[in-house]
Amino acid sequence: MNGPGPTVYLGDDVLPGQRLKDRARRAASGFRCLGVGREDCVAILMRNDGPFLEATVAAQTVSAYPVPLNWHFTPDELLYVIGDCTPKVLVSHADLLASIVGRLPDGMMVLAVPTPQHIAEAYRIERHECRVAAGWTDWNDWLSRHAPLDDAPPAATDSLIYTSGTSGHPKGVRRKPPSPDQAEKNEEMRSRVFGIGPGDRVLVSAPLYHTAPNFFALRALRMAETLVLPPRFDPKGLLADIERHRITHLYAVPTMFVRLLELDPGIRRHYDLTSLRFVLHAGGPCSPSVKLRIIEWLGPVVHEYYGSTEHGPLTFCTSEEWLAHRGTVGRPAPGVTIRIEDSEGNPLPTGSVGEILAKNAAHPDFTYHNRQAERDALQRGELIRTGDMGYVDQDGFLYLCDRKRDLIISGGVNIYPAEIEGVLSEYPGVRDTAVFGIPDPAYGEAVMAVVQPCQDAKLEADAIRAFLKTRLAAFKLPRVIEIRHDLPREESGKIRKRLIREPYWKNAQRSI
Repeated sequence: MNGPGPTVYLGDDVLPGQRLKDRARRAASGFRCLGVGREDCVAILMRNDGPFLEATVAAQTVSAYPVPLNWHFTPDELLYVIGDCTPKVLVSHADLLASIVGRLPDGMMVLAVPTPQHIAEAYRIERHECRVAAGWTDWNDWLSRHAPLDDAPPAATDSLIYTSGTSGHPKGVRRKPPSPDQAEKNEEMRSRVFGIGPGDRVLVSAPLYHTAPNFFALRALRMAETLVLPPRFDPKGLLADIERHRITHLYAVPTMFVRLLELDPGIRRHYDLTSLRFVLHAGGPCSPSVKLRIIEWLGPVVHEYYGSTEHGPLTFCTSEEWLAHRGTVGRPAPGVTIRIEDSEGNPLPTGSVGEILAKNAAHPDFTYHNRQAERDALQRGELIRTGDMGYVDQDGFLYLCDRKRDLIISGGVNIYPAEIEGVLSEYPGVRDTAVFGIPDPAYGEAVMAVVQPCQDAKLEADAIRAFLKTRLAAFKLPRVIEIRHDLPREESGKIRKRLIREPYWKNAQRSI
């Protein structure tokens, strides 16, 4: 944190930057007393809250890895990640700690943070669950016993973030310390991609256990004047916060755009959003129709980047660039090399779909924690496989088709679910959709679409199929269309497609 740091707004609570900085330094002193040092791990099991930031900065100050845990995980999933990264310390909201406290590894320091009222109300948590139980160590009491650490902090260690575990167990992406040249290039890249500078007012409502919102919020902690962390995403509440705090920089995911656009036009017009100068989205493909409507509403302030926890940002795209190349995720960022290859590893020409491989000179190399063989399998020469399918146009703009693992192969023909989902999103009354392959005895796989209607919309599968026939080739048409009013999601709003797809493959002789 430079200077006193930004004022952080947490619901109706205000955490002055200097107080956050002081508490983070006290935590760093406490971590050091516990023997936490270079390349050790500090696990953080919290929703978006001040102590999340304090524990993160404190871990970085002693050159340890902050490990934000997905609090939506089941107890078994959480215990797997904790067992894998072997943290010396776990910092957790009290209500989240209760389900795992009796099963935690011996020798690990556990610090319980009282769950604040605004979070309890947002998630309907009983007040007795929010208190630190007898026998637990209270984070605030523990901080008060340590003087602030006065050492000059080293270069910040990136968080060790676990992938969402769409196949098998989650993998922890552990990045090596950057060289001075990489640190300089990385600073230049983040300045461009995140756009945050002195005096800016930033809002992040996506969960900080995901890579992009985590890095966006931590950049704001270093550079901005104000950081607003709502307890969870609420469309109307978000607009009110933008107006109230005169937000200049907003991080979003495409699902948030969909829910914002569902608001009554009168509600959207009611709020003054003219302070917005930079709206960044990432974390999944955005339907062209949705993105166009967002740009028409907010103006040419909507920017996008494509990348991954492993690679960091790879491309960047402004509103103007997107409007001229609709559907693109942008051109390679400075220092990034991108190549499209076929399944045999041969480079493909312009316009041909294949797997995307990339190298980001601004990011130091990484490994998967305790899984080096899986990291090695991604390497092809100097480039690293992304697992995404796409192509590059004649102007050098990258377009995504789908995740390689989501590719449907029906009768030997490649079908990209994201393309079908994009067309489905344009059908009136469709809020969201998930397209995937299901077993088919004749063709190997058949296309299935699960469609979630907007509130009060009445959708019929036959009418949707008729619409798709005018927009898609026959082999891409879903064999099965199912209407569901609720879909399993991450806190960010991203659909957990694996949970929808899994029952159809349960008895099939193939891994999904």
